[in-house]
Amino acid sequence: MQEYADFKKRVHSKTGIDLSLYKEAQMKRRLTSLRDRRGYSSFSAYFDALGKDPKLFDELLDRMTINVSEFFRNRQRFKVLEKKVIPDLLSTKKRIKVWSAACSTGEEPYTLAMILSQFLPLNQIEIIATDIDDNAMDRARKGVYPERSLKEAPEEMKRKFFTKDGAFYHVHPDIKKCVTFKKHNLLADRYERQCDLIVCRNVLIYFTEEAKETIYQNFSQSLNRGGMFFVGSTEQIFSPSKYGFDVFDTFFYKKR
Repeated sequence: MQEYADFKKRVHSKTGIDLSLYKEAQMKRRLTSLRDRRGYSSFSAYFDALGKDPKLFDELLDRMTINVSEFFRNRQRFKVLEKKVIPDLLSTKKRIKVWSAACSTGEEPYTLAMILSQFLPLNQIEIIATDIDDNAMDRARKGVYPERSLKEAPEEMKRKFFTKDGAFYHVHPDIKKCVTFKKHNLLADRYERQCDLIVCRNVLIYFTEEAKETIYQNFSQSLNRGGMFFVGSTEQIFSPSKYGFDVFDTFFYKKR
């Protein structure tokens, strides 16, 4: 136990990621499996190796930050976003500020841009997309994806916003221009302000209850009154009023 505690401290010092704010058993199991697979019998030896091998370090970052994403993931929720949430937001303003937090490799913010393009000209769409993992964001900026990432994307969206090249799909440059990628640590960095829509899905399940409470409070403060918070399908907030939210629809919360 002490060895893993020391490893967490060294990781925090090196990366700014505080593993003590993640669910311990889940994260320790994930990292022990990765360490063992790479042939290290202790976390101390594994950490020493991370400093000498950038690929090993990048792999650790990927595993800690859980980069799993796809376009229109849980498509029914995006239909609610399109049919109910965005019309509600645009009923009181002409433009909206959108933050895709913990955006991983970019599928989510690009999905948001595609949906918003049905309501607004592309040059009026402003999406901030953030993640803690530089490698994930580098891939996001490239905007090139394998076919499996598009399995839930509607055919008309595929035709309109992607160019197929061999086994890969390239996001249209005009959609890419709608999204600004920035590095951000949900547990340590300053949050965006005056947002109208914040999307943070399938990430908070990995944090402790205490960390989640802080994150919810921060997101609430980031939203304008009447703004929306969109969470993942395993991340229902059980006391939304505690954070100044009302339930708007399943997995959507409206700031009072």
